Amino acid sequence: MPGPAAGTAHAATTTDVVCLGESMVTFLPSQPGRLADVPSFGRGIGGAESNVACALAAAGHRAAWVGRVGADGFGDHLVETIAGYGVDTSAVRRDPDRPTGIYFRTATDRGAGAHEVAYYRAGSAASAMSPDNVPYGEVFAGRILHLSGITAALSGDCLALLRELTAERPGRPLVSFDVNHRPHLWRGGDASVLLELARRADLVFVGEDEAEEAWGIVGAKAIRAALPEPSVLVVKRGSAGATVFSGLRPGPRSSNAGGAESGPVSRSTEGGGAGNAPDTVTHVPALHVDVVAAVGAGDAFAAGFLSATLRGLPVRDRVRHGHLMAAAVLTVPGDLTEPPARDHADRLAALDDGAWGRLRLGPGWTAADRAPEEVRTS
Repeated sequence: MPGPAAGTAHAATTTDVVCLGESMVTFLPSQPGRLADVPSFGRGIGGAESNVACALAAAGHRAAWVGRVGADGFGDHLVETIAGYGVDTSAVRRDPDRPTGIYFRTATDRGAGAHEVAYYRAGSAASAMSPDNVPYGEVFAGRILHLSGITAALSGDCLALLRELTAERPGRPLVSFDVNHRPHLWRGGDASVLLELARRADLVFVGEDEAEEAWGIVGAKAIRAALPEPSVLVVKRGSAGATVFSGLRPGPRSSNAGGAESGPVSRSTEGGGAGNAPDTVTHVPALHVDVVAAVGAGDAFAAGFLSATLRGLPVRDRVRHGHLMAAAVLTVPGDLTEPPARDHADRLAALDDGAWGRLRLGPGWTAADRAPEEVRTS
């Protein structure tokens, strides 16, 4: 089976983050209501990994998206739109035999009972990604490789690919994995493979709710006990904020000493898991946000955390930048938006705990000319 050559180098690359996964054309409703009652839809794009790439590029990082789309108009739209955010799409492959995936959704929150999503992705071009047809040179060209559990659910070949990409080997970049459990994709399947993949990654994002739903594991400490291997584990707790477990970890993934808050990103300086060393546990409260649409926030959070990681910021500030990037998306209707200017976000992330807790962010808060004291407080 073809795969990456041993010792694939990434140290000299100019790419910060490579994101691999499926992106689809999404149709957004013109008004609230059941899909059966919505008269028209606006076209957008959706895809966890490409969302992260777009947000990182908009934040000034060098991001690439690797995926597979059909040789059709929807594929053209995806590639052109994602590239328009400044993302490198040169490694995207076109499939002449399979279509680009699309989906329709209602305007309600994904967690609401009335929320509807109609996917047309079975047999899509992305579902044909496999260890045999992915450009490994481009996939391993970044300082960080970002993956998600959505890809693992698309097909047996996609699952095999993620197992290949998360396998331990010399020259592997730091692997970031967002569990992104989507129950509808695992009907008849075994979502426990997401736990397997997460244990092979260096940096993991997982929600308390999805860990309970997918694995029956309850609480942040129990999630860490089930995932001792990742150097950094980010447990998202909804309105309660996020808890990060980080520390030094012995073994081949951390052959050099270094802390989770040390300099440039590498697998040797990113910290370690619970293995033989105690964790540092960091909890950061969530922000008060006037939500316009609760879509894309998880991807934005991951992008904010990765952005701050690339900059070598302390763990607390990594989480705060995740919350701020998520707040930017939560206060607009779609999955993507222009993030706050870096200096603006840095000022907010540097607030003391009391001022952070009093922030209340609503539509328009990302305007570059708004100082921290001008942001509405509760």
